[in-house]
Amino acid sequence: MSPRNRFLALAALALTGSLALTGCEGLDDLPDPARSDDAAPAPGGSALEAAEGLTVKGRAPKTGYERGEFGSAWIDTDRNGCGTRDDILADQLDDVSRDDDGCKVLSGVLDPDPYTGTRITFERGRSKVDIDHLVALSDAWQKGAQKWSDGKRRAFANDPLNLVAADSSTNRSKGEGDTATWLPPNKAYRCEYVAGQVSVKKKYELWVTRAEQDAMREVLAGCPEQKLPSGGNPTEAPTR
Repeated sequence: MSPRNRFLALAALALTGSLALTGCEGLDDLPDPARSDDAAPAPGGSALEAAEGLTVKGRAPKTGYERGEFGSAWIDTDRNGCGTRDDILADQLDDVSRDDDGCKVLSGVLDPDPYTGTRITFERGRSKVDIDHLVALSDAWQKGAQKWSDGKRRAFANDPLNLVAADSSTNRSKGEGDTATWLPPNKAYRCEYVAGQVSVKKKYELWVTRAEQDAMREVLAGCPEQKLPSGGNPTEAPTR
């Protein structure tokens, strides 16, 4: 055996003995950094800290924006057979009734409406309930979405993480507003609302303006324990 090979053999023997002395049974007991359950970050996290970490830039021009840039409205991105709007209504309303195909929500109750804190009855065709994008599509367009793939824009427009059933007139008063220009009248919901916007912007790597980040800080400073919501759909919608 060459001197080099003799050295390697002795080193391996020493390592084995060291593991035995420390109570380890072998290298298989050491954590594998490639395993997702070892490397995954802890769930939750502070919404305020996440807001601090968002990229800050100026708002880009709205040139080229139209609703169709984010795909047809309320497509079935999760492939459960139902459109996104009906999925959100079924998930966020109480006392839901559906048609015979099991998808279309015919009636229900939004209690409370997060934006106003009131009780709203939903009836299909005479609805006072909208499905709002927490981060408006046009706001996203001006803060990074112009450069996305079509699939990513479809995913964003239909991601449950970015969608909330809310009073229609209040939602329409929001328009394209971000945190700096609009907050829900229901002050009890503002921390959750802003945390939702932060989560969506973090997930989709959208930037914020300085005024927007300052407004996020101001709201979340009043609820520093507010957790960052997570989940929703993948950030690339399947091809249709």
